Amino acid sequence: MKKLYLPVIVIILMTRLCVAQNSDFAFGADLSYLKQVEEKGPVFKENGQLKPGMQIFKDHGYNWVRLRTCVEPATLPNGLAYTIAMAKQAKQMGFKLLLDFHYSNAWADPTKEPTPQAWQNLSHKQIVDALYEYTRKTITAMRDSSVLPDMIQIGNEVSNGTLWPSGKLPENWDNFADYIYAGINGVDAGRGNFKRPKIMIHVDHGGDIAKTKAFFDKLLSYQIPFDVIGFSFYPWSHGTLIDLKENLTFAAKTYNKDVYLVETGYYWKKSRYFSTVPGPFPETPEGQKQWLEEVAAVVLSVPDNRGKGVMWWEPAANGGLRARGFFDDGGNVLPVIDAFRKYTSPQHRTDGQ
Repeated sequence: MKKLYLPVIVIILMTRLCVAQNSDFAFGADLSYLKQVEEKGPVFKENGQLKPGMQIFKDHGYNWVRLRTCVEPATLPNGLAYTIAMAKQAKQMGFKLLLDFHYSNAWADPTKEPTPQAWQNLSHKQIVDALYEYTRKTITAMRDSSVLPDMIQIGNEVSNGTLWPSGKLPENWDNFADYIYAGINGVDAGRGNFKRPKIMIHVDHGGDIAKTKAFFDKLLSYQIPFDVIGFSFYPWSHGTLIDLKENLTFAAKTYNKDVYLVETGYYWKKSRYFSTVPGPFPETPEGQKQWLEEVAAVVLSVPDNRGKGVMWWEPAANGGLRARGFFDDGGNVLPVIDAFRKYTSPQHRTDGQ
């Protein structure tokens, strides 16, 4: 595996001023499971003391929360009422909100983008209308609940399209573009006279310039009006930290867009991913923290202040995902929670001024 030759501390010193000037940088986490976990009993702790999970993130400098919502949440809890309840909690605590539309009844990702059951027998035009109407109603409900998102993903990791088979890529670009347009138009219809949330297009290949170029060159040929680019980047799937740095720089410069890393993660105990080839850091609590520090430094180093945020995927989940979350088996928060502290903690003068 390639090494990131520029030491993290150098990048930190170079970018500290940038962060200070850019208070909108997203130090965030996808907390879509958090409410479900807490409903089963108090489970999150700091220094051995029970504490609301979202409060722990707030107290450690996090300023954005990402939430997903599903059309028909068959196996996930993320229906509209659940999402609005979480959004209210986040907004009341001062978080900004990224809403992630999964246009499916469960997971939507590059390996599976299933069409919701209620839409499966519809014509292409009817699916376009259904997607528009679902998006409009969702955003209207959030607006009326005073939790209009600050940014919205039209689909989740749509590198291979959405609403398969009709919107599967690369064979159905025309259909896929119609679906993205319908989602954006639904956002505009639902927001009313309120400020338009930023529109994000989210793909998974955070370390792959060739895939990024192929996807966004084609997308832009349809003149789709979006604002920012979101990437996923996991060390077992998407390349090295050098690959990430080069791709973020390429995307920001080529498309003149701000870039976000809206999904990343690392295990704090041994996983199956690095059983034969060592990972970039030890799979330990400290190694997990090092990963997030390094990734944040890479995003902050994107030229022209175009790197705008880092979000960890599901740090508060239970079950098999706990091993790459922010809490140990006893519910105590791990050192990774402070990976952003160097950027978010206020620096106090000591000269009396």
